[in-house]
Amino acid sequence: MASTEEDALRRDAEDPGRRDLFLVPPAEGGGYPDSAYLAGNSLGLQPRATQAELLEDLAAWARLGVEGHLEAERPWLPYHEQLTGPAARLVGALPEETVIMNSLTVNLHLLMVSFYRPRGERTRILIEDTAFPSDSYAVRSQARFHGLDPETAVVRLGSGQEVLDFLEREGETVALVMLGGVNYLTGELMDIPAITAAGHAAGAVVGWDLAHAAGNVPLELHEWGPDFAAWCSYKYLNSGPGALGGVFIHQRHLGDPALQRFEGWWSTEQNTRFQMAPVSRPPASADAWQISNPPIYAMGPVRTSLNLFDQAGMTELRARSVRLTGYLESLLDEITPTRPISVVTPRDPARRGCQLSLRIEHGSAAELARRLRHEYGVVTDAREPDIVRVAPTPLYSTYHDCWRAAAALADCVREES
Repeated sequence: MASTEEDALRRDAEDPGRRDLFLVPPAEGGGYPDSAYLAGNSLGLQPRATQAELLEDLAAWARLGVEGHLEAERPWLPYHEQLTGPAARLVGALPEETVIMNSLTVNLHLLMVSFYRPRGERTRILIEDTAFPSDSYAVRSQARFHGLDPETAVVRLGSGQEVLDFLEREGETVALVMLGGVNYLTGELMDIPAITAAGHAAGAVVGWDLAHAAGNVPLELHEWGPDFAAWCSYKYLNSGPGALGGVFIHQRHLGDPALQRFEGWWSTEQNTRFQMAPVSRPPASADAWQISNPPIYAMGPVRTSLNLFDQAGMTELRARSVRLTGYLESLLDEITPTRPISVVTPRDPARRGCQLSLRIEHGSAAELARRLRHEYGVVTDAREPDIVRVAPTPLYSTYHDCWRAAAALADCVREES
């Protein structure tokens, strides 16, 4: 490989990121103490501040008992409100359009209760053919719940352009468009504003799964106008395995009494909640989609991470992401022409986030990922049968991480004659 380790280290000195704010796992192989951690698209690293701040919340319980709901330094009753502003800024939404609650697929189901309302011939749900399996299971089960056959109600399409073409051709049959903002397998960034506009022009509701987009690419949800969106917080948002997700509901739907919605204890106005009335009084905000009181010790790590994004800003992070991913792409360009590896992610930086997906033509992707980790200390992830995903995350990944990954790939995958 022509590119040198010294060049990678020089780039890191000039463009250092915020790696010092995170705990990087030790390497399990290779000649370096820390992993080259390039799997933040699967599970982000732990911020150094998370443990101390979580222990502060636990200490409030020990010191105050039930009175922590109002008297803790971060009171539990309105705790979720501390996350609303940073989350809204992250996804380009208004605070009243945003709430942190539940996990991703639970949120998608709660949103589809409100927004998937098949009627007459308008029954179809459009998803991408390579949708994350949980999304596929969710929409199929929603179709069955409404008495429909998921084999005909769910339409799987191969690209954003296919979605646009289908909407133009058969849009009158579509009740819901629900796509991944960034495709989990290929790393392709969908044209969210164009598809949203086309879906609405066809008379459909449009929602987005932003699991691989939130914290990865800039978003302007309020301006782009989808009806709803949901995302998780354990990938680019570094909030820990199974972390609480986020929800966006566009302002035009807030307070609409005709919109169906499941309700519970936390769906009613906070200032009247303890009047214990038998009928809910939902606020005209995304908070109305909450059901149960939030789990404080799951909220804490999300709050910690969102504050880091507030400090860095998506403009800065996106610019570094483009530089870092472009550098990794240039290293891969040196080794892939002579090896059975190809990059399936779009080359245009405007059509991707920080993930580059590699198709391995011979052998097992999982076995290659295992070798990279255990023999070279390079952490990636595999999606069988043939995709290895590599994600230089701008908050903590380095140019040296990218160089190590490319050098390890060159060692592991033999050149073809």
